[in-house]
Amino acid sequence: MKNLYKNIFLFLLLSALFIGNAVAQKIEVPLRFDHYYTYDGIVDAVKALNKAYPDLTKAVVVGKSEENREIWALEINNPKTGKASEKPGVYIDANIHGNEIQAGEVALYFADYLLKNYGKLKDVTEVLNRNAYYIVPIVNVDGRYHFMADGNTMHSSRSLRIPKDDDRDGLFDEDMYDDLNGDGSIGQMRKKVKGGNYKLDAEDPRIMVRIKDGEKGDYVMLGQEGIDNDGDGKINEDTEGYVDPNRNWGYNWQPNYVQRGAGDFPFSGVGLKALAKYIGDRENIIIVYAFHNNGGMFLRGPSTKEDGPLLAADIAVYDVLGKNAEKMVPGYRYLISWKDLYTTYGDFTDFTYEAFGAFGFVGELFQRDSETYTTEKKKDAPEGGFGRRENYPRERELLKFNDHLAHGSLFQEWTPYKHPVYGDIEIGGWIKYSSRMPHTFMLPDLVHRNASAVIYAASQTPDVSMEIFKTEKIGKNLNRVYVRLRNSNAISTMTAHAIKTKIYPQDMLKVSGAKVVAGGKLNNEYTADIQFKEYKPEVQFLTVPGYSTVEYAFILEGNGDVEFSYESRKARNVKQSIKL
Repeated sequence: MKNLYKNIFLFLLLSALFIGNAVAQKIEVPLRFDHYYTYDGIVDAVKALNKAYPDLTKAVVVGKSEENREIWALEINNPKTGKASEKPGVYIDANIHGNEIQAGEVALYFADYLLKNYGKLKDVTEVLNRNAYYIVPIVNVDGRYHFMADGNTMHSSRSLRIPKDDDRDGLFDEDMYDDLNGDGSIGQMRKKVKGGNYKLDAEDPRIMVRIKDGEKGDYVMLGQEGIDNDGDGKINEDTEGYVDPNRNWGYNWQPNYVQRGAGDFPFSGVGLKALAKYIGDRENIIIVYAFHNNGGMFLRGPSTKEDGPLLAADIAVYDVLGKNAEKMVPGYRYLISWKDLYTTYGDFTDFTYEAFGAFGFVGELFQRDSETYTTEKKKDAPEGGFGRRENYPRERELLKFNDHLAHGSLFQEWTPYKHPVYGDIEIGGWIKYSSRMPHTFMLPDLVHRNASAVIYAASQTPDVSMEIFKTEKIGKNLNRVYVRLRNSNAISTMTAHAIKTKIYPQDMLKVSGAKVVAGGKLNNEYTADIQFKEYKPEVQFLTVPGYSTVEYAFILEGNGDVEFSYESRKARNVKQSIKL
């Protein structure tokens, strides 16, 4: 008994250290990433970054949640290099599912890293000067708050806090999780019963092994820690929600009987509606990263097969960014959502691609197979977990990882509890900070590598230059002028899909200061093959693909100063003048 209480004390001590100042967090800039920030901690961190870098940042309240918590964004822009709205926009958000807390750390780290290294690292300085950044560390602010403050499993507190009758008994969210032993996590319950269907693993008694046919066990598994709050014979079956905030966006939304967690209608999440308006008001956003928390993937759309494949020009952009991201984050895979994972409707990055013409990636963070305690090469094998997936060797290895690298902080040892219905039971298992997220000693590497993938994408936003490369006199008071626009980076100035569907006007090349007799796209300079535009030749509509040039020719009448201006919603405007 003495050793039992000693183990309980050690577990609670290590758990408190692992959570990392969850109650009272001191916020200093530059920020620390050896712990997880609470909701209030992240809000304070956003404000602290804004205070530390007032010339480069704005702290903005995007909107409020169902429980009236504020959703904050940190905007980063160097006004000395131009207005934010006139630069390519890079948008990063995270923690759309409340339990996916390390995603918030990636977004926060990205902001902190840009700001603290501005003027110190050449690449960081360049990408900050060229782009505007819109960073929302927590989308599901209620979910993160409750995940850290309340008893939860590693999978719970994902939903928006929109009450829902999950068990169809006329009551809403009435059978929530019950943290019976008060440790902050919802574990598993087991009861010692002669003739049960489980026995203790011979090598590690923390593992419950299903008996084989003809064997007699010593235990039964009773499911999640909790009680039957509504008296229907089930435990924890009507918890928060469930409205999935990544199934509630206003593109390709489907009702609950098609897509679980869809909600009653698109944008029924008040915070999501506010966020959609926030993004829509920032028309310069060309690339979107949304960070989630499990699997080690960079996912691109489409999220459903029926959307069909993307246009080849857009795939080319995605391939450059996705394949480089794979190299930067070992073990992560660049995948297509519906084809390589599963179908989702009402998906966020599909919405931003379709509605706003922005390329988008979902970053699924962390791979549990990085939790190793072995000299053997990694094998593809299912995870362990108390009979859910019977892979006992892997379960033993995970427990050794817990014992020797996390020093007991990820697993709650089985401890006695007097249950009001089941009587004498034991509660134990993996805590909520395990399985789907890294221990904090692994967090710095995870946040840096994933933030670096976004920095690489930011280095590839459209960068258009103009060159007037030839002027020739072709008649009395007539000149033919050749203009070249060059995009030196991988991301095009518009998605091919935005051009096809006419989401917004194309880029424009305008001529002023002289009468434009004719003008159009130059097909061949040497034969003067020009695809003339019939009306208003002084304004040409175009896009500049990644790593490409486009050329135009104009026949001008008159002399004097002539200005050529390129205007784009997603790229920086450029101008150049000549004298005829």
